[in-house]
Amino acid sequence: MTSAFASALDALFADAHLSRDIVFIAEGGAPSLVRAILRRPDDVTGFGDARIWSETTRLDLRLAEVASPRPGDRIEIDGEPFLIQGEPVRDRERLVWTVDLRPA
Repeated sequence: MTSAFASALDALFADAHLSRDIVFIAEGGAPSLVRAILRRPDDVTGFGDARIWSETTRLDLRLAEVASPRPGDRIEIDGEPFLIQGEPVRDRERLVWTVDLRPA
């Protein structure tokens, strides 16, 4: 039986205004087309008395489509290559991975 959260996520990831098709390539694996929600928030990091502003690129991926993303796996968004950096984080319901990306 599918949970209400999983059904709601399926609707969000199917919405063309919120999500898009990307190419996921596990290190040493074959490319696969998956749906993702792209976020590009600005990050402000404190370093001593300084505050450093930086652009970030994050993706939400469904666990049902990408079982175990790892640092070094490749993502292509509209032909632009990125690498997953850092450890991916799952949401509380264990349905979505959030990954940080850096340009490849």
